Amino acid sequence: MRTRIVGLVMLTLAMVTTTFASNIEDNVNAKALSTFSQKFSDAKDVTWFKAENYYKATFKMNEQVFTAFITDNGEWMGVSRNLVYYQLPINLQSDLKKDYSQYWISELFEFATEEETIYYVTVENGDQKVTLKTSGSSEWTVFKKTKKN
Repeated sequence: MRTRIVGLVMLTLAMVTTTFASNIEDNVNAKALSTFSQKFSDAKDVTWFKAENYYKATFKMNEQVFTAFITDNGEWMGVSRNLVYYQLPINLQSDLKKDYSQYWISELFEFATEEETIYYVTVENGDQKVTLKTSGSSEWTVFKKTKKN
């Protein structure tokens, strides 16, 4: 009897999860879905979020998590992924180590469009938080700086 109840609960959960996932995708417009499918045919575990005038699709591909941004009109804006320090181009690693050796990295990601790849890193110390930006593999520039309280 207990096995039957557990089985019934598992079946119900599977049905609810499948229904929920398909309903989310049903709310994404056809243009955005088409653009996403063309660019990321191997994507798995896709979840969608609707912002004011774009869609954000978070997904897995090749065991890594990505986030794609697509306008309401189906235009591809770009894709981002978190990185670890050693995935940066060598000269960016070197500049970061040289100029911010007294800081720790709290966030690091790349954002790629059709035209360029931009890297963002947030470094912190006890007093401040600095977000740096670069295009391609050129030098870092300060994007945002905040004092900690």
